[in-house]
Amino acid sequence: MKNFLIYTLATITGIILVSFIFFFVMIGSLSVMVASGNKAVSVSDNSILVLKGGVQIPDRTDPNPFAGFDIINMTITPAPGLNDILNDIEKAESDPKIKGILIENGLLPSGWATTEEIRNALLKFRKECGKFVISYSDYVLEQEGYYLSTAANKIYINPSSMVDFKGLSGEVMFYKKALEKIGVEVQVTRHGKFKGAVEPYILDKLSDENKEQIKEYVGSIWNHVVKMTSAARGIPEEKLNLLADNLAGNIASSALENGLVDGLLFRDELNDTLKVLSGLKTDDKIHFISMSKYTRVSDTRTGKVTISKIDSSGKIKKVPDTRKVTSSRNKIAVIYASGTIVMGKGTDYNIGGNRYADLIREERLDTSVKAIVMRVNSPGGNAVASDIMWRELMLAAKAKPVVISMGNLAASGGYYISAPGTKIYSSPTTISGSIGVFGLIPNAGKLLEQKLGISTESVKTNANSDFPSIFRPMSVYEKETMQASIEKIYGDFVSKVAEGRKMTTASVDSIGQGRVWSGSNAMKIGLIDEMGGLKDAINGAAVLAGIDFNSYSIRELPEAEDPYTRILTQLGGEMRMNLIKKELGESFRLYNELMEMKNLSGIQARLPYFIEIH
Repeated sequence: MKNFLIYTLATITGIILVSFIFFFVMIGSLSVMVASGNKAVSVSDNSILVLKGGVQIPDRTDPNPFAGFDIINMTITPAPGLNDILNDIEKAESDPKIKGILIENGLLPSGWATTEEIRNALLKFRKECGKFVISYSDYVLEQEGYYLSTAANKIYINPSSMVDFKGLSGEVMFYKKALEKIGVEVQVTRHGKFKGAVEPYILDKLSDENKEQIKEYVGSIWNHVVKMTSAARGIPEEKLNLLADNLAGNIASSALENGLVDGLLFRDELNDTLKVLSGLKTDDKIHFISMSKYTRVSDTRTGKVTISKIDSSGKIKKVPDTRKVTSSRNKIAVIYASGTIVMGKGTDYNIGGNRYADLIREERLDTSVKAIVMRVNSPGGNAVASDIMWRELMLAAKAKPVVISMGNLAASGGYYISAPGTKIYSSPTTISGSIGVFGLIPNAGKLLEQKLGISTESVKTNANSDFPSIFRPMSVYEKETMQASIEKIYGDFVSKVAEGRKMTTASVDSIGQGRVWSGSNAMKIGLIDEMGGLKDAINGAAVLAGIDFNSYSIRELPEAEDPYTRILTQLGGEMRMNLIKKELGESFRLYNELMEMKNLSGIQARLPYFIEIH
């Protein structure tokens, strides 16, 4: 028995020691990987900068050195954000080693507004420096990818490929009948006849009002895409719509015949074409460099005061340069707010109201920060969390310019926090507005009793001590109380938009009611000030702050979490999420939204769930 205990304790001790050694070896290996990944990169002569289209592009490159770390394969493949992609394209203009840009198209959309910003940067690149942009697709060139590709000199696809050019549709998933089958009733209170976020729970098809607004903003986005595509490809808008109706891009030869693409090439033929365009012979060597690597290439631009910008009509105009300055007493804080708005600190995948409020307050009180740019990419979320951030942004706007840059989504709670901005920029394809609120309380009493045989009984000290309850339907008084809360928050929402946009509450209410608008239409009704992307918003902030364009630095926030704290996090919850993401692929977004739905609390100001525009 004594020997058994000794051997058992020795085995346990050995396992613990080996685990510690393995952990520290792994941390050391990761540190070496990160250190090598942060080294400056040199560019070879005759290089092509590769832009991966058809992939998920966040607004900001994750600043954490372990971003993109796959703990299963022990590799780090960081995904470049929109901020670095725009800067890299601009940097490549004056880099003599970069001969041109190749767009490598994939299948995952990044969002129409993100695509719009990158497309404008590519158009400027071509016209500013005269270098080429070539687009290529091996498989399916999906619609966002095709729109991005219309910024290229030439669009090539594999002879067996196709162009998914068919127009846009918006799809909404409904759960009413499924919930009825399991015995769950969703009790809804809302303000806004267009507030479609609740319809999946109470209807089995779109209401006339919701169908009207979806048709309006989807149609607005498509009309803009067709207009810009027509200007780029020299195909009349009427013909483009006819090609979309006839699915003319589904066969590669038809896409070529109708001018949607410029050639059908295999990969080796593409490489030969790129060599010729670079002034090389077909047997010469050509180099390709990814965006993530090119970000680490030193920026050699000097003394450039203006750059070119492509406006919504395709024309070029000169605007101030927003290149980064290494040190300056004047700073512009760029705060990236992406995801659903939630209470508390939040996570890397959403916007924690309290965390961001603290962040905005710090930048307001920092005298070296001359202006704040808030990049909003959110469908909304918790109304109270939105209000907490609104308060800090309103106070900040009284102290210094606060410029809002809207991404793919800046709706409902996303618009709520944008309202106090000194100036609001948006893409024509941004989804915005949705000024409305709702509350959901499920009644699962029938599910528990009839399906599971579970009953509940409540003992109360007061008439409404158990309100709200998910085990019984609301009483008339409880419904009236809930509606009064909704009306109060909606009234606050409307009044704050009216204050920020210098409009009357009646006029805001008339364009509110939960109605969703495209960026183009939002500008017509006064919800935004100017068409433009992230760089335009930074330029605008510099102008409003009255600071010289070459004498400020950009501070990007939130700051990165300590890398070793982050890796410990990844070994826990994030590892599980990464495994799920790897298995589900494109369906991970659906899983993530279902998890958010499960965790909903409080009154919500957000867009409808599962709105797909494709």
